Amino acid sequence: MDKNLVDLVEISRYYGQNKDYVIAGGGNTSFKNERHIWVKASGIALSDIAAEGFAVLDRKMLKEIYTRQYSSDVVTREAEVKSDLCKALLPGINVRPSVETSLHEVIGYAYVVHTHPTLVNAITCSKNARETIRMLFGDNALFIPYTDPGYILFSKVRELLKIWRKEHRKDPGLIFLENHGLFVSADSVEGIRKLYDTVESKIREQIRELPAIESVDVPNDIIKILPALRMLFRGDQAKLVRIRNNSLVQHFIQDAESFSRVSLPFTPDQIVYCKARPLFLTEQEPEAIIHECIEKTDAYRKKYGYDPKMIGVKGYGLIAAGDTIQSVETMHEVFEDWMKISYMSESFGGPQYMTEQAIEFIDNWEVENYRRQVAGTVQETGRIGNRITVVTGGAQGFGAGIAEEMMEAGANVVIADLNVEKGIEMEEKLNRSAKKNQALFVSTNVTETASVENLIFETVKHFGGLDVFISNAGILRAGGLDEMEPDTFELMTRVNYTAYFLCAKYASEVLKLQSRYNTNYFSDIIQINSKSGLKGSKKNFAYAGGKFGGIGLTQSFALELMPFRIKVNSICPGNFFEGPLWSDPESGLFVQYLKAGKVPGAKNIDDVKAHYEKQVPAGRGCRISDVMKAIYYVIEQEYETGQAIPVTGGQEMLR
Repeated sequence: MDKNLVDLVEISRYYGQNKDYVIAGGGNTSFKNERHIWVKASGIALSDIAAEGFAVLDRKMLKEIYTRQYSSDVVTREAEVKSDLCKALLPGINVRPSVETSLHEVIGYAYVVHTHPTLVNAITCSKNARETIRMLFGDNALFIPYTDPGYILFSKVRELLKIWRKEHRKDPGLIFLENHGLFVSADSVEGIRKLYDTVESKIREQIRELPAIESVDVPNDIIKILPALRMLFRGDQAKLVRIRNNSLVQHFIQDAESFSRVSLPFTPDQIVYCKARPLFLTEQEPEAIIHECIEKTDAYRKKYGYDPKMIGVKGYGLIAAGDTIQSVETMHEVFEDWMKISYMSESFGGPQYMTEQAIEFIDNWEVENYRRQVAGTVQETGRIGNRITVVTGGAQGFGAGIAEEMMEAGANVVIADLNVEKGIEMEEKLNRSAKKNQALFVSTNVTETASVENLIFETVKHFGGLDVFISNAGILRAGGLDEMEPDTFELMTRVNYTAYFLCAKYASEVLKLQSRYNTNYFSDIIQINSKSGLKGSKKNFAYAGGKFGGIGLTQSFALELMPFRIKVNSICPGNFFEGPLWSDPESGLFVQYLKAGKVPGAKNIDDVKAHYEKQVPAGRGCRISDVMKAIYYVIEQEYETGQAIPVTGGQEMLR
């Protein structure tokens, strides 16, 4: 790879990975020689960009844009410019050119790095922006008054650069765009870094007080609020909702006056990701907050034609609502930057918001709508895309397999398990393969009330609610009446029976609240039972008894909860020979059954396994994929509840 392109990739990633400079994949970079220009393509993130992420264009063809006369209609004009940019692409380049390509072309230096640094925007989004920039950077900085992005901005910069060159005989290394960001230009990446360092150090010296950000606990009552709110917003499915709370958030949600300082956007990116106007709620009791949100959202929708994305709740925190958890995280990051800019702009005369005209332009601009789509607010979500799913015992065995499959199918997965080490490993594993969804591990003892309550709280705080609760955690200790100790029997009963009751009790509270505010919403509680719940099991009575009882709970819960459109079903798998429950060389069931003499004549583990395989008409043990087909059936249908569905290869059949 050419050294210049290597340097471009390196400097792009350097600033793209630093959230003080770039949030949500914003900004762009370029390198040019005499004939060609490499510009970050639209929709590509700087943080992990590769050489293929740059659009390569013919500079001679780009210069023809300077002389073209385009339509006065905004939509038509930008479409015409976009067409000309695409025509300038070299053959074989299949990425979409950035709308700011021409702006990079017109700057005289070889390297250009455009970002939206929070410190810089504290000035560019302030009332004293022009004067402060002149004072700090003198003859090396050009200030551009706010101009709509696209061809109009390019034309404005080109015009002012002509004037600048006549006076200074060179291009400025720094171009500050009001309510937008900064272009830093040089003939080497070392020059780019030096200029950025100078800008940052000089601005820091002028800020009276940097915002402190310390974590603040989210009130427990949020569990009575977020599940309702996620049902209030329009869409094909329930939104993902997350609350963030820290000292900076608290600074702005003290009251309506404080929140007014972030009630309008400073930059186009804030509109792209968060919409132009956040909502503020002042009520304090959960029911009152929900009804205030209903009233204000209805009014908001009538006025602007869409739902709010950001909601400040006095005393509680800042709520973001989106189609994917990734988009929700991005909204929080962008809005926190919004708050920082407002806070620090007080050092430069106070905040300077975008005008209503500028807001309307960005809100309706086709290019920005394209960026929203690429950012993940619209996407293919998978078979159970974005459903919020809890899997107890999800760190290993059957539970881990279910969690992996649910993640692959697009769900957001909460792994609840007592094994912290395995749980963290599973969370990291699932998130490495995540698309727009996310996994979360919550250390949980399903036999303890407080621990199950915490599991539900963390799920709601992180994702906003719950759609599918899979009660999978279970243990098995084989033994006959002469061998079984009362303590072992009680432990198995707590894990295999009582824990299912606790999970259903606290999960159903959230599911009921959601159904109250969306009459078309169906949710699921699914118990992973066993074939031992369908037929007694010799020298395995403690396990079979708990599983028999679980089916009784399922049928009873189903009768109670179906009026709330909560389906409750049990899945009864056959023997999962491949998992640790059976195959663990020290404590697996093959070992236990061999020692307990459950299989007459068995001399080793292979004998035990062969014995059990012969009992299955399908000739093999149950697999995760078999169970998942039953789980998907339960979730996707709306008419069946209270069932115990066998997945046993014909070993056990319904009567």
